[in-house]
Parts: sequence; C-alpha cells; structure tokens
Amino acid sequence: MKELIQTLVETNSPSGYENAVRQLIRQKIEPWVNEIKVDALGNLLGIRKNPNAPKIMLVAHMDEIGIMATHVDSKGFIRFIPLGGVYPHHCVGGRVRFLNGVAGVIGVEKLSNPQELPSLEKMFIDVGAVDAKSCPIKIGDVAAFERPFLDLGKRWVSKAMDDRIGVAVLIETLQSLHQSAFEIYAVFSVQEEVGVRGATTAAFGIAPDLGLAIDVTATGDTPKGNKMEVELGKGPAIKIRDAGMLADPRIIKWMIQTAEKASLPYQREILEFGGTDGRAVQLSRSGVPTGVLSIPCRYVHAPSEMVDRDDVLNAVRLLTELLNNPPNLEFSA
Repeated sequence: MKELIQTLVETNSPSGYENAVRQLIRQKIEPWVNEIKVDALGNLLGIRKNPNAPKIMLVAHMDEIGIMATHVDSKGFIRFIPLGGVYPHHCVGGRVRFLNGVAGVIGVEKLSNPQELPSLEKMFIDVGAVDAKSCPIKIGDVAAFERPFLDLGKRWVSKAMDDRIGVAVLIETLQSLHQSAFEIYAVFSVQEEVGVRGATTAAFGIAPDLGLAIDVTATGDTPKGNKMEVELGKGPAIKIRDAGMLADPRIIKWMIQTAEKASLPYQREILEFGGTDGRAVQLSRSGVPTGVLSIPCRYVHAPSEMVDRDDVLNAVRLLTELLNNPPNLEFSA
C-alpha cells in the first residue's frame, strides 16, 4: 500500500478544496464499485450494491488541515487563518504550498519574550515577493503544508496521514473484498477538519442502517506524551469514546468479537479530545448505530504524522472481516 499512501498524502487538498484528491480516489475505486456519485457538498460515494442487505456507511475523510490567506501587506507578506486544527508550535519555519503552485515559508514577528509561544496572528507567509503587487497570492487563496512522504521501514511519516491513511485503508478494502454481507456505501468525505460537515450531509442522504468511520487516533507511547493506552504497532484501535461520541456498545462488541475470531490484534481506544465523522453519522436522522476503526498515529495535526505499517495492514484485514460478518443490533433486555 506504500505507493498508494504516498500518492494520497502528497496530493494537497485542504478542507473545502478537495478536488485533486477526490479525482485521484475516484480513479482508484472505479473498478471496485457498481456506482460512483459526487454529492452537492463534494463527498465522493462509491456504492457496492447488494439488494436486500443492510446498508453500511463506511466513511474516511479526504480533506486535510491547511491555511487561508486573509491579508497581503505592502511588502508582500501574507497573513492567514487556519483551516482546521493548525497548532502554532508546528508552524514557525514550516513550508506551505498554495493550490496555485506557489510555495512559501512561515515566519514570525519579533517577540518581546523569545521563550513565549507565538500565536498564529503573529505569523506570516513569505513567498519571496517584494511588494503587494508582485505577490502571487490573493485574499482567500488556500494552502496545505508541504512535507514529503518519509519511509522509515516499519513506520511511515507524512503530513495528511489524517486521514489519507483511512482513505487508503478503505480503498484497499474495496479492492480486496470479494463479497460482503452489506450493501456498501464507501464515503470519502469533505470538510471533516472544519466540523464533520461532509459526513453530516452524506449520512442524511444515505440513511444507513449502521455506520463505521475510519480515521486516525492519537497515541500515548511517546516520552511524557498523552496518557492513553494506544500505541503504534499494537494493532488498529476500536473506539469506545472520544470528545464527540460514545460509540454504540453493540458495534464495539461486534468489532472486538470479529477481531478476536480472526486472531487480529486490536486496541481499545478512549480519546479525551477531538472527534471523527462517526459523530455526524451517529446523529443523522433518527440515529445510526456507529463505531470507529482507528489507525494509531503519532503527532496528529503536525507536519510529520507517523503510522505503523502493520497497524495499517491489520486495519484492512479487520475491516474486511467486519464486512463479511454482520452484527446483532438487537438491544439486550
């Protein structure tokens, strides 16, 4: 999957501007689905028909965090706002590339206290312009962070692993799946990073019987890092809770039993911050039984996000097993 992942993560498509990665994904899934749709908001839907089977919505978001230009001063320096969760401590000295191809570096105003963490308001982008007239960037132009894919053997690093790694898992599953107990709606959603917007409209349109988001989750395995149980290399994680949702206990049970029956490694995930498209699916219409299959990822929303190769491959295996083994959605007495 490495070549697919590298192509996906190096295709710049920030929230609201997903056209380039949508075209790429469409080419990848076309042979493996019966129907392809692009809805009004820009979500890409690949449908594998199975009449009379329950409808499952599988969703991985194809957008990434980025920035939008808000002002160009007289010397050609660009002020900006974030698209999604852009953290200041990851920005200074970083590089961005606008969708028109222009590259730039992020600088910061002189600080009265060099030890303080500057806010995004104190930062600017330098594209090499000498004045406002020569600056090739206009108000509203959008950029993604510029980082190449890095192969560290068992570990892979890049910007936009969140959530192109989930996209890759979903594409690979469609390619390897011979049959399914479901009618599959594979949704590659837009604008997750700015409020799970694409999944909200897609779930309303599909009205699925159950939902499963595929996204990254943080880890607790770095020095003095987050206090959570998830580690790289210990298998994909089955979400129990995050800041946006309580996963359906029936879906959790289904996922755990399926993983254990197939002798696949898995981890139980409680994420105290952040959320996924799963929340939007779960709350759609009159409610949808929903869970999340998470790929452990270090340094989420940094320009260098890290995943483990085996976690990615085991996520594909687990998702394939899930699609062949429908859950019991009856509530126990």
